[in-house]
Amino acid sequence: MRLDEFDYTLPAELIAQQPLAERDTSRLMVLGREAGTIEDKSFRELTEILRPGDLLVFNNTKVIPARLLGRRRGTRSQQIGKNNPALNEFLRAEIELFLTRQESGGIWQALVRPGRKVRTGEILEFGTGELEAEVLGRGEFGMRRVRLKARSGSVEEAVDRLGHVPLPPYIQRSDRPSDRETYQTVFAKVRGAVAAPTAGLHFTESVLGGLRARRIETCEITLHVGLGTFQPVRTDIVEEHKMEAERFEISEQTALAINKALDENRRIIAVGTTSVRTLEHVACEDGGRIVSGRGETSLYILPGYKFRVVRGLITNFHLPRSTLLMLVSAFAGRELVLSAYQHAVAERYRFYSYGDCMLIL
Repeated sequence: MRLDEFDYTLPAELIAQQPLAERDTSRLMVLGREAGTIEDKSFRELTEILRPGDLLVFNNTKVIPARLLGRRRGTRSQQIGKNNPALNEFLRAEIELFLTRQESGGIWQALVRPGRKVRTGEILEFGTGELEAEVLGRGEFGMRRVRLKARSGSVEEAVDRLGHVPLPPYIQRSDRPSDRETYQTVFAKVRGAVAAPTAGLHFTESVLGGLRARRIETCEITLHVGLGTFQPVRTDIVEEHKMEAERFEISEQTALAINKALDENRRIIAVGTTSVRTLEHVACEDGGRIVSGRGETSLYILPGYKFRVVRGLITNFHLPRSTLLMLVSAFAGRELVLSAYQHAVAERYRFYSYGDCMLIL
């Protein structure tokens, strides 16, 4: 398949730049796979659209303030000569460190911007020296391996205090303190994501209560959203693209709940593409069953994929030519999905992270 088969035109003014004042007032497009139907609803109608016995699977990952803004401090040997005016000008250069994945302890993979001149051995400083990052190695596309060290307290505390919410680049404004709440699901528990599982942003405690009242079940998995989810496809033939691995965890309680729903032929509805990839990865590895434990997935879902677990999907509207749009097309059919996107544009739906969503059944 060609990359341009997953393209569409979106007016820039439909890209949501702000969250709604009330999460659950977003619009909900309901897409019927078999009949090819498209209905316009409100997210608050979700509890009435679903049926008792349905099982919703949430991703409870928690977004960390992964963007750190600081300055270069040179290598440790350069720091001895800080009275050198030329060196001081070099060290004043601003730098952004975008944490993407924790390896162990204080070791992280990170994007450095501008990264071309940042060398192995350099020290990057954040705040008033409260946090520093030593560059241990270089990778492709501005990636670095760094060791974080806090002057006092834990690295986690320093990152939380100094970091910025990693809003996607299509949100063309600086992050605000309020984004720490609005760019986080109400069920976020396990820190480690560098982007929100945005389909979950529409849920409120009121909606969750309504689900319980209707005997619609819920459970949680964890997939720490990393760059793999949003990595651009750089090949014209989509099958040649490779996904980066992301970490997941499934509890025994969740595995039991999902397997019970499978045995009883009840609908399992994934909230977000990250939940889809986690469930389908485990099912592929374990004969169609869900097994508890930790692991990594680089599952790349394209049209033609046979879904083993997921029978419904709640998802936001995704970027053209993205692996997320390909996954949704695999679930509902490329032509139906692109038709639904054209409808969303015509009806002035709000797109992407802070935008509206669709329910595919």
